Amino acid sequence: MKVLVLTSGGDAPGMNRVIYALYRHFGKNLYASRYGYRGLIQNDIIRVSEIGIEKCKNLAGSIIKSARCPEFAEDKFFKKALKNAKAFDYIIVLGGNGTHKGACRLAENGVKTIFIPATIDNDVEGSDYSLGFHTAVKGACEFIFNTLPSYQSDNACCIYEVMGRYKNDIAINVASIVDADKCIICEEDINFAELTKLINSINKQERASCIVLRERIYPVQNLVEQLRLKCPKVYFKGMNVGRVQRASRPTKREIYFAKAFAKGAIKAIKQNKKCASVLIKEGKVKIIDNI
Repeated sequence: MKVLVLTSGGDAPGMNRVIYALYRHFGKNLYASRYGYRGLIQNDIIRVSEIGIEKCKNLAGSIIKSARCPEFAEDKFFKKALKNAKAFDYIIVLGGNGTHKGACRLAENGVKTIFIPATIDNDVEGSDYSLGFHTAVKGACEFIFNTLPSYQSDNACCIYEVMGRYKNDIAINVASIVDADKCIICEEDINFAELTKLINSINKQERASCIVLRERIYPVQNLVEQLRLKCPKVYFKGMNVGRVQRASRPTKREIYFAKAFAKGAIKAIKQNKKCASVLIKEGKVKIIDNI
């Protein structure tokens, strides 16, 4: 049996551990499409046994490369991808909601596909957990814990922009863990009068203030500039935590989920599923038929 694995969209901590678990099971029969669906279009396919997966199994990122591929939705490119996909008995796809739609389209055209939710935003429909989320939260928290003490010396206001796209899970969890003074998860949370009062009050207490901002609401540097004008006596620092979240070494919990997702994918293949998603529901792995 020939099995192909690909990672699509933004990389997520734990992807390499899934690939390693699949390699342990399928050995030389496991192949990878480099750069996700783009590799499927270009037939950029390699054997996983040739890329040293064991050395990076516990590292963040994706050793087989991950990328967004909007052209996959175009018929002329999809036909090329479909032709290359049909050389394999199964394709295992890791990514978010857009990636899942691509997997279902392949299945609709005769390719057996298994989908694993892997995006730090934790926003995959139908799954309580998406690979990379726990590590992304821990990475952001560690960044704040490792930088905020330094800004206590000058009572600064630190605004940390965290990832999450349109989902608030990362921001809310990070803000709770670091005991942030304010968590901004929607435009309504940006009330300059209230923010000014809060920041000045904390500054008078001679301590640094910590604000967690979810991405895609208000550019962090623009927010800093606006608040600097309103609080001229306060030193401001705006920081984007995004890459730190993606690059953090997978946590023990993440590795646990990675193994569980891989085991679920292998089980779905043994059950001869035509198109299935391996999801986490109420803490347990569930194999859900998509078509």
